[in-house]
Amino acid sequence: EQGGEMHGHQLRQLAERDHVQIGTDISVGALYGALKRLAAEDLIHEVRTERMGGYPERQIWGITKTGREALAGLRHDALREIVLRADPVDIALSCLDPGDTASVPALIAERIAGLRATLAESEAHHERIAVHLTPLERVVVTHRTAKLRADIAWHEDLLALLPGLLAATPSKDPAQD
Repeated sequence: EQGGEMHGHQLRQLAERDHVQIGTDISVGALYGALKRLAAEDLIHEVRTERMGGYPERQIWGITKTGREALAGLRHDALREIVLRADPVDIALSCLDPGDTASVPALIAERIAGLRATLAESEAHHERIAVHLTPLERVVVTHRTAKLRADIAWHEDLLALLPGLLAATPSKDPAQD
C-alpha cells in the first residue's frame, strides 16, 4: 500500500529499497508473478496503462478495498502469530545412528562456523543499509541478528554436551523396528 499506485518496476524498486528480502521469504524477482496472482484474487487492479519515453507500456496497479482489508488482516496476524519453523538439524540429531556418530561433532562445528559467517555477513549488510532504514526497520533487522546469535549459542551448548549425549545414545536393535 506504501507509495500508492505504481507499475511493477516501481514496485520492484520499492521492494529493493525497503530490503523486503531481509524479513521475509519474498524474492524481489518473483514480483511480477505475484502481481498477476494478486490481480486474479482481486487484491489489486489495473488502474491504467502508461508509456513514458522509449519504455514499453506499463500497467499501473492500485490496491482494492479487498486488498486493503487483506493487508490489514495480514499485518494483524503477523503481529499476533508466533512462528517456529522446523529445523532439519533437530530431526537429524534425534535419528542418529549410534554406529555413525564420529563425524557429528565436526558437522556441528561446521554449522557453527556457517552460522557465524551468516551473522557476520548479516551484520555487515545491516551496517551498510542502516542509514536507509526507518527506526522500526532497524529494530526488525536486529531481530534476525538476535535469532542468529541464539542459534549459535544453542549449537555451541550442543557441541559441548555432544560427547556425553553420543555416549549415552543406545544402540537400536534392527529386530525391534
